[in-house]
Amino acid sequence: MIQQSNMIRVLIADDHAIMRQGLAALLEQEPDLTVVAKASNGQEALTMFRQYLPDVTLMDVRMPQMDGVEAITALCTEFEAARIVVFTTYDGDEDIYRGLRAGAKGYLLKNTEPDELFLAIRTVVSGKKYISSAVGAKLADRMENDQLSDRELEVIRSIVSGKCNHEISKILHITESTVKFHINNIFGKLGVSDRTQAAIIAIKRGIVSLEFCTTPNSK
Repeated sequence: MIQQSNMIRVLIADDHAIMRQGLAALLEQEPDLTVVAKASNGQEALTMFRQYLPDVTLMDVRMPQMDGVEAITALCTEFEAARIVVFTTYDGDEDIYRGLRAGAKGYLLKNTEPDELFLAIRTVVSGKKYISSAVGAKLADRMENDQLSDRELEVIRSIVSGKCNHEISKILHITESTVKFHINNIFGKLGVSDRTQAAIIAIKRGIVSLEFCTTPNSK
């Protein structure tokens, strides 16, 4: 029997109750893993991390109140030794990049086989990083693609929100010709030829999130 001091203590942060319960049951089957807390959003994850100081945290990317990337950033700022594995359905290259840049030590998709999940947890706890081959390939693609500027990100978010060029110009306080200039740049960087394709690619890659898509205040 493994001594309590050698157990790997896990915090699960996911906004779906069934996922939290199922994942906890799966992890508890392993003799060296124990789930010490379950959080339904990023803010709860922060609170529970401070309370339980887990060895590793499994963090979903998109959650209410505070999303996973914000929570990872806050945790890694407050706890330099925090070991966090992103565990999510989102495989867009921007989602992956943002999660790892925030401080996550691993990134796995929820269709990962249990044995790989266990391996990732143990690898991260040992002080190493763990990125699955599929995630690594997505990240490599991201590094090869031309990145959108801050202004281009504002424009593509407005496009996804359904705004026309005239509306975008008013919101961003720029001329319509400047909006068209940015849109042409966006098309080139995303490898598309129209607004619909641009919106689809931006959402698919995680550049823009539908549920969190907002535009700057026009006041």
